[in-house]
Amino acid sequence: MAYSAEQINAITNLLARKIALRRPDIDKHMGYVKGRRGELRFVSDEFKRYISSRFRGFTDNWCLPVAQAPVERIQFKGFTPYNPSDRIDRRVWACWNRSDCDRYLSEAALVMTSSRRSFGLVSLLDNGLARISFENPDSCAVIYDAITGETKAGLLLRQDDEHEIGQLLLPDAIYTVSRKQENADASDLTHTPPDMQWEFDPESYKPNPLGEVPLVEFRNQTLLDNSPVSDISMVEDMQDTVNVVWAYLLNGLDWATLPGRLILGGDRLEEPVLDEHGNIVGAKAVELDKQVTERILQITGDGVRATEWSAANLQTFIPVIEKAVEHIAAETRTPGHYLLTKAEVPATGYEVAEAGLVSKCVERIGYMRGGIRKLCRLAAIMEGDDYTAQVIESSTVDFASPLYRNEAQMADAMLKYKQLGFPLQWIAERMGLGAEEIERIMTLKRDEDTDPELEALSRSLQIGQTDDTANPDGQPTDPNQTGTGRNQDSTQTLEQNQSR
Repeated sequence: MAYSAEQINAITNLLARKIALRRPDIDKHMGYVKGRRGELRFVSDEFKRYISSRFRGFTDNWCLPVAQAPVERIQFKGFTPYNPSDRIDRRVWACWNRSDCDRYLSEAALVMTSSRRSFGLVSLLDNGLARISFENPDSCAVIYDAITGETKAGLLLRQDDEHEIGQLLLPDAIYTVSRKQENADASDLTHTPPDMQWEFDPESYKPNPLGEVPLVEFRNQTLLDNSPVSDISMVEDMQDTVNVVWAYLLNGLDWATLPGRLILGGDRLEEPVLDEHGNIVGAKAVELDKQVTERILQITGDGVRATEWSAANLQTFIPVIEKAVEHIAAETRTPGHYLLTKAEVPATGYEVAEAGLVSKCVERIGYMRGGIRKLCRLAAIMEGDDYTAQVIESSTVDFASPLYRNEAQMADAMLKYKQLGFPLQWIAERMGLGAEEIERIMTLKRDEDTDPELEALSRSLQIGQTDDTANPDGQPTDPNQTGTGRNQDSTQTLEQNQSR
């Protein structure tokens, strides 16, 4: 299908507008995750006037551990075909490993849960091999069909010093578009107005052999709308609250080290007034604001004496911080022992304490399954393996169990499954092993079962195995197998020689 310049410009503007509107929100959430936001939003005007500049940039980052807690348990392992006789070609795993997807999938999951969404892209290298990459949501957007939910178009933006360059991805075509930036500062999130005309070179047209848009969106939880939620949005306000309490506490420590001084009586405090040459030409009263910053307060009157006022009770701040962190743990289903070092959990109670986090991980894994299946399916099609693509389309996407268990617990559980008669391959899948690992284990098992030497060794090690050459009481029937039989033979030979 041929597209006109007006159509290309309209589609690109729509996608660019989506990106421009999302960027401030993405920057805010990722700023909290990276610990770059330390605003003292809830301090009083007096504190802000005298003290807050001292704590500018300070932040106690609770968003990062909350965001990392479920992501560190998300581990993609492979696919289980619906038909056991189907096989997935190794080229899919070669593409996955070649693209270092295990690492970048973890980063994409962290961005998805923090800033609402992330993206994956399938592209073709010059050597004819597919490549899977994961993209930041501040440079990607897609449009869905309102009825079918299929992706109709996608845009991937890049920037240089003067231009904003985009790849417009359509089901049957790929175009390169560009426009000049009004503000060349790449750190400025305003960028170019989205309604500014794009330019595209008709010769940049490339056919899209996939028949689908190769840009895949990973969306966090939605409420049946087009607005995914951020897992840290509820943490950000509490984090700012904790930062305020820390600022009050640290300021109280400062005052405890050098208490404020109070002067009762005497003449008012004055400071000299200097002319332009530095000569004293008079005096003026010390302003109250300066007395506060210098920690000196005078009340004039008869008689002079000095005293001091003590700092606030510092023991009142820590319980407030601990209670705020408990709220963060409860609101985000993060185990308390992840955030509080004093959380006492018995050795047998970790599964119960982490039940909420495990459920949260299972939900987030569900949000990523469809995207991973589509990326691997498109990679197989791009390399010409339509059969594997069809198998992947109906396969189950496997992840490691998000429930942490030690080796002893895992081995005990798997042994019980084996005793119940479950197949070895199913047990290996239950352990969270990947498809390649399971295939290797099954190959080693088959080799072991068909090796005659290992079979003989296995029979000799079997407990309670009966010996065909033994009596019911376990004694051998062949006297040559015992020392007694051999001695009898040698005795007979000796007697015969003597008779001769």
